[in-house]
Amino acid sequence: MASEPAPLGAAAARQLANTTKTPPQWVGTTPRWLVSLLPWVPVEAGTYRVNKVKEADAKGIGIECSPSDGAELPHAFVDYEENPREYTLSTVTTTLEVQTRISDLYRSPMDQVREQLGVLIEMVKERQENELVNNANYGLLSQPPPEMRAASYRRIRPRRGVPPPTTTLFGSPFLTWRGIPLIPSDKLHIKDGASNILLMRTGERKRGVVGLFQPGLPGEVSPSLTVRWMGINQRGAAAYLVSLYCSAAVLTEDAVGVLENVQVEKYHEYRY
Repeated sequence: MASEPAPLGAAAARQLANTTKTPPQWVGTTPRWLVSLLPWVPVEAGTYRVNKVKEADAKGIGIECSPSDGAELPHAFVDYEENPREYTLSTVTTTLEVQTRISDLYRSPMDQVREQLGVLIEMVKERQENELVNNANYGLLSQPPPEMRAASYRRIRPRRGVPPPTTTLFGSPFLTWRGIPLIPSDKLHIKDGASNILLMRTGERKRGVVGLFQPGLPGEVSPSLTVRWMGINQRGAAAYLVSLYCSAAVLTEDAVGVLENVQVEKYHEYRY
């Protein structure tokens, strides 16, 4: 007796089916809360100058409260620092090469150049936030003076069973300490179970911390981020230059503090 023909199998059927694909996923992408929380100030010619008053002269200024009749009124003037600090924008940059034969033949349903640039821009933005924290010149960890640094070797954990209150920022909940939100960041590196905690006051009006960027750049795809075509080389590869210009300025010494060597490998789990 002849056997019945087998029905169409899944492996063969897939040859006629369209596969739904995702864009390339990079595991290193983070929320980048610091970039979102900092107020960003546009600068001209890539330079931001922080003018301050000479502290020695300010202490000697005479100011009277309710002087007596006929008393000589105090006189004063405010003198500025002669060599104020200037912040120059740094450049986070890289180049991308895409073989034109590949981008021509394999451009549907996703554009190869666009997807390559998309992942690369995410990497550049992650490096930007890392530099805002750890850069030796303008990073927030390097700027606080000695009096705004404190060492800690033990983490105090309340165990009264009352979870710390939370607040919502950018649609996400954050724990708070005395009303101040605690924002996590993987750019504050952990070594031997210890890390650092930054305490910041932000904004120009509050004489705090601000981010710096250059607006109106040629080839700008987002504030201070540019993508420029560099041409096609002898190997037939199209090259693109990706650059992001940024820095961070601390307007007064008490605008940022660092709690150093905080033990973070242990925590108290609250049961809600």
